[in-house]
Order: sequence, then structure tokens, then C-alpha cells
Amino acid sequence: MSGKHLIETPTKADGAALWRIARDSKKLDLNTPYAYLLWCHDFADTSVVAKVDGVPVGFVIGYRKQDTGFVWQVAVDASQRGKGLAGALLDELFSRLTAQGVRYLETTITPDNEASIRLFASFAKRWDATVERQDLFSATDFPAEEGTHEQEDLYRIGPLSSQ
Repeated sequence: MSGKHLIETPTKADGAALWRIARDSKKLDLNTPYAYLLWCHDFADTSVVAKVDGVPVGFVIGYRKQDTGFVWQVAVDASQRGKGLAGALLDELFSRLTAQGVRYLETTITPDNEASIRLFASFAKRWDATVERQDLFSATDFPAEEGTHEQEDLYRIGPLSSQ
């Protein structure tokens, strides 16, 4: 893959690749392949996919709740990391969403996920917005049958304005 990144709205044809990228990240909570297909179908307007030579190499999936865009997952293929792609994906998605009235970004991050914390802090800086963090889900909120899960902290970034 040597081409330039193209960021676009995902389609159901991208769902399987998004699942593979999430699986291979070894950091994200992996959803079922069906969930990624559904996300690309039902939540395409609040998600973006990056492609190189027509092949998905990164994505942001999310949903909208009133004036807030919630980022569910961000993932970039190992071959494309360190190139600023995750930030470019967030910027593209929120450029689209702020034009539709979204003023805040929310996401949850585990305390040990330093890469995600840096990604969203950098986003806030680029967008000249503040970051607020609060506890959301404690480790005991998750089912014990699924093993240990760290707490998830809620990050709220904003207000955002169209760029």
C-alpha cells in the first residue's frame, strides 16, 4: 500500500475490514462482525473510514446524541500508525458533525490507554476546546463473567465550532 489516505463515509462493504482492524489492534473491546456491519449501515453518517488503494486502514465509529458526537471506537492498522491518521479521522468526522450543529465530542477511555488520552488531548488542542474527565463505568459495572475490565472514564471535549 503506497497510496494516499482517502477518508470517506463507511459502507457495509467496509464492515468486515473494520472488524479485522479492531481485532488486530489488541487494545479495543472487540464487537461481533455483525456489529461493525450494522455500524457501517446504520451509523455511517457519524463514522468515517480511511482507505489506501481502496483498502480500509483506519476508522472512527460513533453516534450522535443531540449536540454531542460520541466516539465509540478509533482504530488504525499497524502499518499506518504514527502518521497522524487517527487525528485526521477525528478532524474529518467532527468537521462534518459541527456543520450539522454538534458542539461536543464525548468518548470513554480506560486510564491505562495513554495513546487514546494523548489523541483526544491533541484533538482538543487543535480545536481550541477544553477537556473534562469524569468517572463513568467502574470495573465492577462490567460483568464478572467477561473477566477483568478496567474502569471507563468519560471525556467531554468542547465547545467545538465549525472549522
